[in-house]
Amino acid sequence: MVGEKKLFGITQDGKEIYLYTLENNNGMKAVVMNYGANLVQLFVPNKNGKLEDIVLGYDKLEAYFENPFFWGATVGPNANRIANASFTLDGMQYHLAENDRKNNLHSDGNFGYHKQVWDVETTDDSIVFRLDMEDGKLGFPGNKRNAVTYTLTSDNELKIHYKITTDKKTVLNPTNHTYFNLSGEGKGEVLDHKVKFYASKYTPVRADFIPTGELAEVAGTPMDFREYKKIGAEINADFEQVALAGGYDHNWAIDNWNQKMQLFAEIEDEKSGRKMCAYTDLPGFQFYVGNFINTKDGKNGHVYNGRSGFCLETQFFPNAVNEPTFPSAVFGPEKPYESTTIYRFE
Repeated sequence: MVGEKKLFGITQDGKEIYLYTLENNNGMKAVVMNYGANLVQLFVPNKNGKLEDIVLGYDKLEAYFENPFFWGATVGPNANRIANASFTLDGMQYHLAENDRKNNLHSDGNFGYHKQVWDVETTDDSIVFRLDMEDGKLGFPGNKRNAVTYTLTSDNELKIHYKITTDKKTVLNPTNHTYFNLSGEGKGEVLDHKVKFYASKYTPVRADFIPTGELAEVAGTPMDFREYKKIGAEINADFEQVALAGGYDHNWAIDNWNQKMQLFAEIEDEKSGRKMCAYTDLPGFQFYVGNFINTKDGKNGHVYNGRSGFCLETQFFPNAVNEPTFPSAVFGPEKPYESTTIYRFE
């Protein structure tokens, strides 16, 4: 059900930002806000029934105006990287911000979805954020009508549903960039979390983190999580892909993708007894273990260092618009974007 609405702060141009709370009968609570359609807090019981916030973030709205690590952010119109910050559709070339060397990362660090004030609707059990973005904004074609819906179910599922319509062919590949720590935010590294992926291939990257176009087998490499393995078991292995990223920051291709909802990851934390199962109808996910996190401004005065949280960012593969062998992230008037990601807790 939808619970408390609380003023969180005021933007630089005078817009009010509110926190909205979703609750279920099992004690879970999710707190989201209309700045960036961000997930701000997620309270999940541990094995003893103690509620703890398990997502990284800030205590004050002002910190989200910068948010260099994209805590809890709705990222878009396109998450991850596009090579040379450009793409061509129907013979017309489009140019994006060069914000990751010569490439584009997460659309725009200053004006992407995560830095916008969204309109809000509430239902009995959901918060719906809506945002219109005009043709050409951030370099992407098409007038876009975006909707992101957060729902907390009685089955301890946090559902994030995306629906985007556009009047021109364009690239649409939003995601949620929440960092999870199943021990509780601020409780150190996640290297002892055990992970299982339903993914036997991944997309290797070049030195600039753009995929090579190959779908490589994980077998025999540190990228193999097909059976439960601690995140830290091989995160520092002598393996080129791991060394490039300073750990894990790669896209895995989900096995037997059929555009329907399927389980793609399971994560367990023995200390807290929490387990998270992740589902999507998209072909891939970015597994990032916060290799370069370094901030003293975490919630409750906590210091977040590298590997204090992990992300499971559901997505089309990075640079899909420029890689014809990858599933297409191009949508248009006759093909709206619609997708759901579910994080279920046990």
